[in-house]
Formats: sequence, C-alpha cells, structure tokens
Amino acid sequence: MDFPIQNLIYLAPVAGAIALIYAFATTAWIGGRDPGNERMQGIASQIHRGAMAFLAAEYKVLAVVVVVIAGMLAFLYRDSTDSSWTVGLSFIVGALCSALAGYIGMRVATKANVRTAAAARGGLAPALTVAFRGGAVMGMSVVGLGLIGFGGLFLVYLGAFDALADVDGAAFQFGRVINMLAGFSMGASSIALFARVGGGIYTKAADVGADLVGKVEAGIPEDHFLNPATIADNVGDNVGDVAGMGADLFESYIGAILGTMILGAVAVSGRLEAAVLPLVIAAAGVVVSVIMTFFVKTREGGNPQVALDVGAFGAAILMVPISWFIIDYCIASAASHGTPMVMFAGGEPMTTKALMAAMVAGLVAGVAIGLVTGYYCSKGKRPVNSIVEQSGTGPATNIIAGIGVGFESTAVPILLIAAAIFVANHFAGLYGVALAALGMLSTTGIQLAVDAYGPISDNAGGIAEMSGLPPQVRERTDMLDAVGNTTAAIGKGFAIASAALASLSLFAAYRNLAFKPGDVLALTDPEVLIGLLLGGMLPFLFSAMAMKAVGAAAMDMITEVRRQFREIPVLRQALALVVKAEHEGRDLTAEEDREVLAAGAKTEVERCVAISTQASIRRMMAPGILALVAPVLVGYWSPFALGGLLAGTLVSGVMLAIFMSNAGGAWDNAKKQVEDQKKDKSALVNTGKGSERHKAAVIGDTVGDPFKDTAGPSLNILIKLMTIVAVVIAPLIGRL
Repeated sequence: MDFPIQNLIYLAPVAGAIALIYAFATTAWIGGRDPGNERMQGIASQIHRGAMAFLAAEYKVLAVVVVVIAGMLAFLYRDSTDSSWTVGLSFIVGALCSALAGYIGMRVATKANVRTAAAARGGLAPALTVAFRGGAVMGMSVVGLGLIGFGGLFLVYLGAFDALADVDGAAFQFGRVINMLAGFSMGASSIALFARVGGGIYTKAADVGADLVGKVEAGIPEDHFLNPATIADNVGDNVGDVAGMGADLFESYIGAILGTMILGAVAVSGRLEAAVLPLVIAAAGVVVSVIMTFFVKTREGGNPQVALDVGAFGAAILMVPISWFIIDYCIASAASHGTPMVMFAGGEPMTTKALMAAMVAGLVAGVAIGLVTGYYCSKGKRPVNSIVEQSGTGPATNIIAGIGVGFESTAVPILLIAAAIFVANHFAGLYGVALAALGMLSTTGIQLAVDAYGPISDNAGGIAEMSGLPPQVRERTDMLDAVGNTTAAIGKGFAIASAALASLSLFAAYRNLAFKPGDVLALTDPEVLIGLLLGGMLPFLFSAMAMKAVGAAAMDMITEVRRQFREIPVLRQALALVVKAEHEGRDLTAEEDREVLAAGAKTEVERCVAISTQASIRRMMAPGILALVAPVLVGYWSPFALGGLLAGTLVSGVMLAIFMSNAGGAWDNAKKQVEDQKKDKSALVNTGKGSERHKAAVIGDTVGDPFKDTAGPSLNILIKLMTIVAVVIAPLIGRL
C-alpha cells in the first residue's frame, strides 16, 4: 500500500481522454460511410443545418446566463479568500463541458442519420452498427468531458491550495476542495435544464404540428416530404433526444460523483480513500463502456434489441468484479494508514462486502427499472395493448387509458428505488446510498450510446421516407426505430431513477454542509413543512410552464402548416394525389411521383424551423429561472425550509416524471402498433393507417409527446439542479 492514494485521481482525466479518443476515432469512421444519393444528402443537410442553427441560437443565450451566474457566485463568495474565484470558474467549466458534449454529439448524430439510412439499403446489421456508433460518440463525449473537466479541475485545485500538504489535515483540506467543485456540477445542471426544456419545446412543437395537420387532417404518411414541418420534426429529434438527453445524463453523472465525494470527505472518517473511490469507479466505468461498444452487433435478421442489451447489461455485469477490486483496495489502503473508513467517528469500519452491497443495489435497481419501463412502453405488452384496444372507441378513451398506464407505471419503479435506498443505507449509511447512485451511473457512456441510437434511427427512417427509398429500407429503419422508442423509454426511466438517488446523496451533502451537529429536519417544524409543501408544488408549476410552451408553439406550427397547404397551389394538388393513392391502396404512378417530388421542393421548411427555434429559445427561460431562484429565495429565509423544499421536490418530481415519461412512451408505441396492423374495413372497429382507431392513437401520441419529451425528462434535472444549488449556497446561507 505504498502507492499514494491521491495518485488514483489521475485515472479520471486519463479515462476521460480514452473516451474522447474513442469518440473522435468513431466520428472519423462514421464520416467515411456512404452518405447516400443526392436527395438523401440534401435532406440530411437541411436537418443538420437546422440542428446546428438551433444550437448556436441557444448557446448565445446561455452564454449570457452562464456569465451572469458565474459573476453572482464570485460576488457571493467574495469574503471566502480561497473560493471567491474557484466556484465561479468551476461553474463556467462545467457549463462549457456540458455544452461541448452536446455540440459534439449532435453534430455526429446529424451525420450518422443519413449514413444509417444508406446502410439500411444493404441490410439491418450495417444500419444498426452506424446508428449505434453515432450514439456512442454522444455517450463517450459526455463521460470523457465530464471526467477531464471535473478530474482536471480537482487536480488543479489540490495543487493550488496544497490540500494534501499535511497528512493530519488532509481529509479536511480535501473536503474543502470538493466543495469548490460543486460549482462544476451546478454549471452542468444549468446547461442541462435549459437544453432539455428548450430542446423539448422545439421537438414537440414540430412533432405535434406535423402529426395533427399532416397525418390527421391531410391524411398523408408520417415523415412525408410534402409536410413542411417534417424537417423541423427531424431537427427536433436531435436537439431534444441527443443534445438534451446528453446534457441530462452529463449532470446526473457528475452529480452522483460529487455527492459521493462530499459524503466521503465530510461524513466518512478516514484519509482520502472514501472521497477518491467514486472517481476511480467512474474511470473504470468509462473503460468498460468503451470495451462493450464492440460487442453491440447483430446478424442479418437478428433482433437489434438483443444486441443493444448485450452492450448495456454486459457493461453493468462487468462492473461488479471491477468495483469489488477498487473498493477492496481503497478500504485496505485506509486501514494500512491506521484510519479505517467508518461512517462518522466511533462507527464500525466499513467492509468491502458492505460497500459492494450498496453499489450492487443501485446497479440492480437501475437495470430493473429499465426493464419495467420497457414493459410499460413496449409494443405487444399488456399496457400498450390496452391503449390500442381503447383507441377503437375514440381519442377520449385512448387518453384515459394512457393516463391510467402512466399512473400505474410509477408503482414498481418507486418500490425498486426505495429498496435500493434501504439496502444501501442498511449496509453503508448515506455513503452507501451515494454509491448506489454511482452504481447506476457508472456505465453512463454505453447507456447514453444506446439512448442516442434512438433519434438517429428515427431520423434515418424519416430520410428514407422523404427520399423515396424502397419499402424494405423503410421496414429496416422502422425496426431500428421501434427498438429505439423502447431504449429511449428505458433511458428516461434510468435517468429518473438515477436522479432520485443522486439527489438524495446531494441532499445529504447539503445537510452536512448547512446544519450544525444535532440539528434535525422535523416534519413538526412549520418551516420544514412549508418548504415541503412548496417543494411538492414546484414540479407541477414547472411542468405547467413546459406544457403550455409546447402548446403555444404547436399552435403556431399548425397555423403555418395549414397556411402552406392552403396557399401553395402545387402543394395542395400534390396532397390530393397522395391521399387518393393512399385511399386506393396503390403506389403513385411515375408521372404522379414526379409531380409530387416537384411540389415537395416548394415547401417552406425554413419557416417551420424558425417557429420552433424562436419558440424554444423564448420559452425555456422561465422554467430555468424558476429552478435556479427557488432554492436561493427559500434558503435566504431558512435552511430548514430549504431542506423541506428539496425533499418535497424530490418526492413529487420523481413520481410526476415517471408518470409523464411512461404514459408518453406507451401512447407513442400504441400509435405505432396501430400503424403496424393491416387496414381492415370489414372489422367491427376499423384499424390500420388512416382508420378512426389510427386517428385516435395519433391524437393520444400528440398528448403524450410533451409528457415524455419535454416536461417528464426535464423534471429529473429540476430535482438535481435545485439540490446542487442548495449545496453551492450551503456555506453562504447564514449571510445571504
């Protein structure tokens, strides 16, 4: 045990560098794939330009927000000689790393979509490879930049403040440096919330407008190039589900590491091992994620879901023995220096078995919640089947069924989260709970790769449809997209569950930083109860803001699409041809196809892209400011009320997020299941595309769109952002 434990910190930026090398090499590989014919490239170019234009507009606004908040943090910490500049700097670096990860991921995703469609012409297997590797760039960029930014700043601060200069004060100095890094997590969380809300408003305004006017009113297929909102819809898949999800898991990842490190430095007696441990586990998780990406492949005719499960679940299983070795080493290191790792002074020394039990509890809960979420959102399963059946009597019963499925779906995930907390706390206290969150997120790299694969596949299907590729190509992309819907639903469930545990560990960190020994958060305390009620209300107010933003933006989109259908003569004539052919169950003739293609070139897609961009930028500010300001205002009044606020937000936010995400996912796949059915006019209740059942399912899907892609996934960021703001201001609460 002569190897200095602090040297293990260098593993974090090294692992981050490995992840970025993989991301850059994979980017080059994707760039070398066939981008398809000229029409495919033209459509992909429109999607790429729209996505990057949105990101540029969003980042211009967020740059101002970041500078203002960093300045405020520097001002608030002005009396702290060693923190006045470090917290603000950490905030800026965290925001920059999160934004850069989103930029890299979305840039590659908008290149991989057309190459996936082109690869699908040769079979399902090559298309899966391109789509997954495109998602892997996003996943590895997130964990790579996270560990380089966080680990790099950590090493800089340790050196700048000589935190390890004397052994006796090492634990205290180490904890002080960790507190400075809370700004990094706050910066990542701030960018994540704005990216999630802004991206969610963008994508759902376009999606709802395209579906309601195109599919329900005009009766044309999804992703048809005659629909001017289709390009904006495909752009939205990237800004919402690639950049937005990437930013979401970036801040979850950093939050879990930070929470465990703070508890290790503050609550666990010992030298440095308890605080270094999470960084080492995160570094190992990156390497495991990179390795498992090479196992995601399938044979022609195989099941893409199985291939993706091999990578994601295989990485989780592989982390178990690796984590055992890391934990055992750190515990032995602490014991060899005469200061064993114990929870608070006078406690029993922690054991490898105890910490492993806590971490495995998180891993198992994360995998189980993903499987449960998949069950509630997958085609052919009881929940989705019930929505399909009730779509036969109209949109009202479809919506009632979807809401019921969403409510029901909260039960098992909450039980699993509660079980993970119980097991982790039983074996290792609050430090164990933090390790459970880290266990869920240790393989974030490949988890996010599987999640980002979904929107790439969805875009590939849209490009195939708009390019007029052969039906078998669209069948392959539809198969990839169907799996992508399930992986996206699983990813949202995973993100919500990890947010709950990460927030709990950060909540414990806030308590240790803000309260004096002996202080208790009692429900009989009026200040705590007031905070609890306010916290329970905030997720509903936040969701209302997000949902109303989508509704208002969708109205603008619907009005614009209707105008184009009405005022562009060649577009109106082409729509009539397509609807007639659909009604007669035949393909367009060669002459009709040329006429429709010519009309498609007359659509004013730029106006639809501009509507979504402007609406999302304008309307993302209020929910984001609410999340940042609420804990500061309540903390100014009372640290006990702020504790109640965080608890209330955690409980109601997790419930509401699971309900919204799963209801939306179930509605989405119910619509797809109806579309898969053969059109049968002789049936008692007509089914298939164009039927009344289909129209009801589409309406249900449009209701679920802002549930699952705007408000629902944004709530887990709200929970974490408010908690990390509380951690950052905890040392200041007495003098705010």
